[in-house]
Amino acid sequence: MVARRVLILGAAGRDFHNFNTFFRDNKNYRVIAFTMTQLPVGKRTYPKILAGNLYPKGIPIYPESKISELIKKHRIDICVLAYSDLTYDYVMRIAAKVNSLGADFWLLGPKSTMLKSKKPIISVCAIRTGCGKSQTSRKIVKILKEKGRKVVVIRHPMPYGDLSKQIVQRFASYEDLEKYKCTIEEREDYEPHLEMGTIVYAGVDYKKILKEAEKEADVIIWDGGNNDFSFIKSDLYITVADALRPGHEISYYPGEINARMADVIIINKAKTAKPSDIKIIEQNIKKINHKARIIKASSPVSVDNPNLIQGKKALVIEDGPTLTHGEMSYGAGMLAAKKYKAKIVNPKNYLTSFYKKYVARYPHLKGQKIIPAIGYSKSQMRELQKIINKAEVDIVILGTPTNLSRFLKLNKPAVHVKYKLRELGRLNLKRILRNF
Repeated sequence: MVARRVLILGAAGRDFHNFNTFFRDNKNYRVIAFTMTQLPVGKRTYPKILAGNLYPKGIPIYPESKISELIKKHRIDICVLAYSDLTYDYVMRIAAKVNSLGADFWLLGPKSTMLKSKKPIISVCAIRTGCGKSQTSRKIVKILKEKGRKVVVIRHPMPYGDLSKQIVQRFASYEDLEKYKCTIEEREDYEPHLEMGTIVYAGVDYKKILKEAEKEADVIIWDGGNNDFSFIKSDLYITVADALRPGHEISYYPGEINARMADVIIINKAKTAKPSDIKIIEQNIKKINHKARIIKASSPVSVDNPNLIQGKKALVIEDGPTLTHGEMSYGAGMLAAKKYKAKIVNPKNYLTSFYKKYVARYPHLKGQKIIPAIGYSKSQMRELQKIINKAEVDIVILGTPTNLSRFLKLNKPAVHVKYKLRELGRLNLKRILRNF
C-alpha cells in the first residue's frame, strides 16, 4: 500500500498533537509538511526527536499562504485542519480550496486524538478565545485544594521556541518561566496558576506530559487554549461561553464541539451582557446539548491601587489572543480604566512599525484605544516595552493575566488588573464538584 501524502494545517499546537497521536509511526500516511498561521513566529522545522523514525530529517513547517503551492508540488492526498477559533465560513473556504486542488479535507475528532488517563480529569474549554477559561480553571483548582486534593494543571500547547527543548515542560516557579524562555502568551496562562502554588505542565508531546503529571496529581485539570477541545478524555467537561458574543456557540469551530460535549456550560460576563443575548445562548445550548447544566457567572475586575488610576492619563495593554484572533475589541484593562475613571490615551502615535502592521491584520481593532500584548519572541517583547516607555502617560494599565512589569523594564508606574470567576446563581462549581 502506498502511503497517502498529508499536509497538516496548524498554528503550533493542535497540529503537533494530531501528528503525535495519529500520524507518527503510522506507515499508511506520509506527512509532507505542516503549515502555520495566526502567529508571527519565524521559520521552523518539526524536529526528528519528535517526528519519529519515519522522518529522519524532521518535517518542514511553511506559512499557510503556501497551501496551494504545496498541494500541487507534493501531490498531497489529504489536508488536515488542526487549529482553532475559526468561523464556519473560514473553515469551509479552506475546505473548498483544498478540494478544488484534488485533496481530501480532514478534521480529526476526539476518538482519534484524545489521550486516556489513570487519574480523574476535568477539562475546561471554551466557545471562543477570551471567554474566561483561566479564571474558571483557577476556581476549580481552589475548590479541589480546599478538599485536600493535589491538583496539577496541564495547559494547551504554546510551543513557540525550540521544539526539541519543549517536549515536556514543568512549571513550578517563576524561575521556570525564564528557564523555558516563555513568551508573553505563555506567561499569561502559567503565571496565575503559579501564584496559587499550582504545578503546570505543557509542551509538545502530551502522552509524555500526561504520564509525568499523573505521577504527582490526585486530579488533573486540562486548561484549554483558544476554543480547542480537550486533548484528554474527561470525567467532567466544562465549557465557558461568552455572554458578550451570542451565537458564537453555534458558528465557530471547534467551539461548538465543546458546547456539544460539555457536562457544564458557564455563561461568563453575564452581568455586563444584555438579557436578550444571554437568552440566545441558552436557547442555542438547549438545542445542541439539552443535558448540560448551565451556570451564569461574571468576572469582575480589580486592581490593588485604584487611586493610581483615578483621573490619570493611562495607556491600556490587553491580553493579546483575546484581542487578535479572539476578535474582542477590549478586555479587562479597558474595563478597569473605565471603572476607575482613567483618561484613556490613544496609543496610535506610539506604535512601532511592527505593531502597526500586526494590528492592521485585525480590522475590529481599528480606532480602539488599546494595545494587544504581543510577545512571541524577545524582539517583539522589546517592541512592546518601547511603546510603553515612549507613551506620554501617568500610568500603564496591564489587562493581561501576566504582570508585564515583572519582566519588561518599564519607565513609568503600572497597575496589574486581576479578575476572578464569580457564579451568580444557586448552581455553582462547588456544588458541581461536591460529588466528583
